[in-house]
Amino acid sequence: MTMRPASPDDLETIATLTTAAYRPYTELLGAPPIPVTEDYAPRIERGEVWLREVDGETAGLLVVERHSDHLMLFSVAVSPAFQGAGHGLSMLRWLEERAREWAMPEIRLYTNALMERNIALYRAFGFQETGRRPNPYRPGWTLVDMTKEINAA
Repeated sequence: MTMRPASPDDLETIATLTTAAYRPYTELLGAPPIPVTEDYAPRIERGEVWLREVDGETAGLLVVERHSDHLMLFSVAVSPAFQGAGHGLSMLRWLEERAREWAMPEIRLYTNALMERNIALYRAFGFQETGRRPNPYRPGWTLVDMTKEINAA
């Protein structure tokens, strides 16, 4: 199992995996979550998309923005064929190691308030809820902001 930066050749894989991984939430929310409609080409160019590969297959991905004082986790997605095997947690652990390596004091994320399973997973991984706010792009949707402090190695 490896993590590698995505390349422009991975664009279709990223779109397909993201759509499939977020399908239950698309149904729950009545519209695709923001990561499903995202244009990943600029993110790939900026080095923000990382793919998790298992035996040559893309099992999951992380989309991470590097800011001066934190990492912003934009998306964690695990292919339905690989869900339930700990890949999401493994990718979060990998990200935590990168945060230490890059001397980032915290990882931030936001998610939809209706994505309770994800919120519980992030809490279990040590993220703390810091607030809730209306989604500026989707009227009626509520975002949950979360953060995890990273201690130096």
